[in-house]
Amino acid sequence: MRLEIFFQPHCSKMSTSIILVRHGQTEWNRVERFRGRIDIPLNQTGIDQAKKTAKRISTRWNPSAVYTSPLSRAKETAEIIAQSCKLAAQVNNGLIDINYGEWQGLTPEEARRTWPDAVMNWFKHPEIVEIPDGECLMDIRSRIIRTVNEICNQHIDQDIVLVSHTVVNRLMLMQVMNIDNSFFWRLHQDPCAINTLEWANNEFALVSMNDTCHLDN
Repeated sequence: MRLEIFFQPHCSKMSTSIILVRHGQTEWNRVERFRGRIDIPLNQTGIDQAKKTAKRISTRWNPSAVYTSPLSRAKETAEIIAQSCKLAAQVNNGLIDINYGEWQGLTPEEARRTWPDAVMNWFKHPEIVEIPDGECLMDIRSRIIRTVNEICNQHIDQDIVLVSHTVVNRLMLMQVMNIDNSFFWRLHQDPCAINTLEWANNEFALVSMNDTCHLDN
């Protein structure tokens, strides 16, 4: 279990509460591979995690909408949450995972055989890595901030759920904390972790991060 809490600055009464969730476990994040855009479903543990997350969200908040990455591991998680909240999950392509390009489907060790320097830098200096035929962190960070601002502008003074991926969530959290992409590996996003943010006038405040207490129940 990991739980990190941050004090919340004062926000406008017309703020939007964001419940940012990572999808549940899959076989490919139980045994580490570069997943990216490859569509891997939840395993049974991931389904159970999503059900516990849905119970936590539906009893703690009153979401007006649930948005999800189009990939099935996120979509399945979001649909379980949405059903618990009597909503329909809405796909938003801006929440999709990183494009790992030629690394997708490989373990880090397999990728290291062809791209030793790039893979080494991915784990030591991710902010400078250009993944072959893939995305860089700065591009994803710009995409997610634009996407979240667009969604929040449609749900002023409401609670919303966003279900995405570890890379996307970490970059969103780093933006909120105003830290650069070199800190990428210093933030954890466990399967079905809940992060809470407040949004007002295109500005964010962090309330809690990587909360998995609900998975112990």
